[in-house]
Amino acid sequence: METSQRLPAEAEQAGAGQARYGFGVVVLTQGRRPEDLERGFRSLLVQKGVDLDIVCVGNGWEPTGLPAEVKTLALPENLGIPAGRNEGVPHVSGEFLFFLDDDAWLPDETTLLRMAQMMRAKPQIGLIQPRVTDPSRDDAPKRWIPRLHKGSAEHSSAVFSVWEGAVCLQRRAFDQSGGWPAPFWYAHEGIELAWRIWDAGFQVWYAGDLAVAHPVIDPKRHDEYFYMNARNRVWLARRNLPWPLSWAYVGSWTAVQCARWARRPQQLRAWFSGWRDGWRDDPWGEDETPRKLSGKGLLAMSVNGRPPIL
Repeated sequence: METSQRLPAEAEQAGAGQARYGFGVVVLTQGRRPEDLERGFRSLLVQKGVDLDIVCVGNGWEPTGLPAEVKTLALPENLGIPAGRNEGVPHVSGEFLFFLDDDAWLPDETTLLRMAQMMRAKPQIGLIQPRVTDPSRDDAPKRWIPRLHKGSAEHSSAVFSVWEGAVCLQRRAFDQSGGWPAPFWYAHEGIELAWRIWDAGFQVWYAGDLAVAHPVIDPKRHDEYFYMNARNRVWLARRNLPWPLSWAYVGSWTAVQCARWARRPQQLRAWFSGWRDGWRDDPWGEDETPRKLSGKGLLAMSVNGRPPIL
């Protein structure tokens, strides 16, 4: 897919008062990082050229001590990350949606404006993930680049998964995609959302020229992580891919994990426990209508460089 990084002149001038863009913003938190949460809200409230309708979703927490401009939604219990994000969407309005994790923030005052301009200028783009940086260091992990062949973090391209901590969508693309996969709890929800955006007839874009900030955290993995990683990988295939693509997709990732962790039997044991439950358990939520990706969506992904078997 070819997408110019140069926006039309009228879009570039929008920040000067010629146009404003409405955003519904969902910030999900359990209230465990109050200073980080405050930093994220500060970075939102100084954004230029946009009108924000912000809700803080307390995932098993009653949000308190927030800026007056922020609405609150307290969930009685932790529903998991994807379901918690979904809960916030009906409580905000706007042409665009922006999801921000409670430990991320926007280092530039025009980030939302520029993403809105990009999607107005290129309405086929349904979702944008900006480049993730840690301003205090220069060793951002490659896992933040949502491509198989990582390349430079500043290189923009079409992608088929997203880092979920800060993403911007056209609201109509989110609605048509069905939103975040609520049963996942965490892990791989950014892959399914991206696939569903492609299936809805939009494109998913990694914007290497726009930045969101997030601290580099030592990814200490544990058995639950390996379990969820495998279970959700199987669920991703079962929820979205027809046979035999579903088997091919799970088979390719099983081979990758076995090769990668051949000398890490403890990790493989936890991973295969999740793998087994992924086939055994129902991957759909009670309120979801099972549906797989359409042939048109599968073709669009394949033509744009990512057949869903890898």
